[in-house]
Amino acid sequence: MTQGLYFEEFQLGQRLETVGRTITETDVVNFAALSGDYNRIHTDAAYAATTPFGQRIAHGLCVSAIASGLMVRTNIMEGTVLAFREINEWKFSRPVLMGDTIHVQSEVVELKAFPRLKGGAVTIKLDVVNQKGEVCQTGRWTMLMLARPK
Repeated sequence: MTQGLYFEEFQLGQRLETVGRTITETDVVNFAALSGDYNRIHTDAAYAATTPFGQRIAHGLCVSAIASGLMVRTNIMEGTVLAFREINEWKFSRPVLMGDTIHVQSEVVELKAFPRLKGGAVTIKLDVVNQKGEVCQTGRWTMLMLARPK
């Protein structure tokens, strides 16, 4: 198993891009069941065809959750994350359609040591990008990461 990064290993401006993942109808149906959000824009093809999108769209929070999973797959947090602390300035800019393939582009934008917690806060700016290179969601996450053991 790959060890995640310790707080001291993060650098301002450090960039990371995840692999892609295609959003499926199953993702949308499962998220609707999990969240209880059966809004017709997500679950009713006939209704969604009458909207400006012309088809069903994925739940914004479903896409955010998948983006979180894509970031976890990079292993930067494996065994070194203490807590997911904040989501800031999150913006939903474009719909994600079933069949779209998304990936995450990230950049470390702030580092703040917390010696009493034996770690520090790492703030990462994230862009969720579709297969056309369009940013669909953007925001910042702050995670508490362990310091390197002495």
